[in-house]
Amino acid sequence: MTTVNLRVRGLSKSFGGVRALDGVDLTVPMGQVHALLGHNGAGKSTLIKCLGGAFPPDAGTIEVGGTSYTRLSPRESIDAGVAIIFQTLSVVDALSVTENIFLGQEWTRYGRIDRRAQEEVAAGLLERVAASCSPRDRVGELPMGQRQLVEIAKALSRSAAVLVLDEPTAALSTAESAALAERVEDLRTQGLAIVYVTHLLSEVERLADAVTVLRDGRVTHRSVGAGQTRRELVEAIAGRPTRAPQVTQVTGGVPAQVPGSGGGADESAACEGGAGGSAASGGGAGGSAASGGGRVSGRTTAEPPASTAASGAPAHPSGRPRLTVDGLHGPGFGPVSLTVAEGERVGLFGLIGSGRTRILESLYGARRAVGGTVSVGDRTVTPARPAEALAAGIALVPADRRRQGLFPLLGAQDNALLPSVRHLARAGIRARGAEHRVFGALAEAVGLRPARPRLPAAAFSGGNQQKLVLGRWIHEARSVDVLLLDEPTQGVDVGARQEIYEVVTALAADRGTAVLFASSDPEEVVALADRCLIVAEGRIADELSGPGLTEEALLSAIHEAEPAPDPGTQHTASAPDPGTQHTASAPDPGTQHTASAPDPGTQHTASAPDPGTQHTASAPASASASAEGAA
Repeated sequence: MTTVNLRVRGLSKSFGGVRALDGVDLTVPMGQVHALLGHNGAGKSTLIKCLGGAFPPDAGTIEVGGTSYTRLSPRESIDAGVAIIFQTLSVVDALSVTENIFLGQEWTRYGRIDRRAQEEVAAGLLERVAASCSPRDRVGELPMGQRQLVEIAKALSRSAAVLVLDEPTAALSTAESAALAERVEDLRTQGLAIVYVTHLLSEVERLADAVTVLRDGRVTHRSVGAGQTRRELVEAIAGRPTRAPQVTQVTGGVPAQVPGSGGGADESAACEGGAGGSAASGGGAGGSAASGGGRVSGRTTAEPPASTAASGAPAHPSGRPRLTVDGLHGPGFGPVSLTVAEGERVGLFGLIGSGRTRILESLYGARRAVGGTVSVGDRTVTPARPAEALAAGIALVPADRRRQGLFPLLGAQDNALLPSVRHLARAGIRARGAEHRVFGALAEAVGLRPARPRLPAAAFSGGNQQKLVLGRWIHEARSVDVLLLDEPTQGVDVGARQEIYEVVTALAADRGTAVLFASSDPEEVVALADRCLIVAEGRIADELSGPGLTEEALLSAIHEAEPAPDPGTQHTASAPDPGTQHTASAPDPGTQHTASAPDPGTQHTASAPDPGTQHTASAPASASASAEGAA
């Protein structure tokens, strides 16, 4: 009989009035790769953090290795044999590979760290995960794929029986992703129970022995083996059968209408959201209808898209083109061609790592493109740095507002008006009165709460911080022709999300601003976009618009754009021989070692620490970017 390493029964967790998990069951035996699927807000992260001890569940039990827990602390989770590898790795760049593996569990001999013994064990662990780095290599100098293997080796050093991988290939190259898949297969044969969180169905097809799908905190699909098709999984994630969407196919980077592709989804079909979805009522072609309760309604009032010109240019509202991109390409993306008209809101929908952020950063000059042209109105621009993009009328609201958008110690007024101080100044002297007046009008327009100009940005909630960054480019003293938004409501509550949608919609309708936004949330795209471009492998693969722009159509399109795995790599699931269970190799038993017990609060594998505070002692703070920053 196969040993069950992890069993979750009836797990529930609420945050205020939002039910993040609702009676979730999950069983993962030894030697199984269990894929955990679901779109943003489905409850995957909450489940992982309950397993890691970051969140105490409200109800239910977590059984690890035969021992049942009603709640786990980070230390108890590690001691029970649970290891979690988050998207944001917890390695310390300034330390060596060995020092990272044994961080918090150093081996001592006669009161001193036994570095030789640690390096011997680290070498064995690195060999076990087929890492090419050396125990003495500095982690900050390793490529992302090797750094991830160091995290896994660290987990194995703690005798992990359950390994949770959260979007492990999000920041990896194609070669690194293939290498990681081989390591996962090796670890399965070694007897680990592996929970594999991913959005990529091609990875599910290659690796998964079983699949569980979450939606709105509930299990909506459970299957064992390779019996399910991509369409069945997409339907489980979306919550209803997929319909043939109205698709604009792309050839050579320029969209061209597919004859006879009309019809599409029923206009009255509702796109059910997760905890965070909310539609914006708004103008512009194909405006979204709003509905209450955090749900996104279907596009019942959307007009069918205008017929595409014979030249192959994409359809857009009656306004003239405000942003035109032709053949833009650079490292990791392109060639990309697209047009955004005056007052139009266009979404770039793709999975993490699809290249959507690279496209926005290249338009803003934060990433150098190597070819192609960008035009704003009738002007051709070549932004090589953000200052040049701003001068051309292009502004970007980045995904990571804390690192890339805010000055946390400055007040709200200074954060919102910093790019406009010189414009408002009189005779080279700051016009404090004018600044205060502009900020007051902006705070009222975006619903900033509290509207206190001197309150540090760090003291505001995530939604209000996002309003500050967004407001920087939309107040009366500063306007832009093209507004780029990367994950515009990431980490934002339902109410603030609705307000941001309304602000963006009004900006496009009233000022004619061209809005191009990237998102991995299908609910957000349906709520905000007039039309949506599907991004896969750095290129525009499809286009959805009008009644065909629905959540299920988006999910179906993005997974159809995934490359199918090589049939030669398909595996046959088999339970490992219990006798092949591996543990970390130990040095000569005759050498006495004691493991210093660290404070549970400083553990690096149990929960996702804040990147700025995840290091101990004298280790410097990491400057590693988030996974989506590498998208």
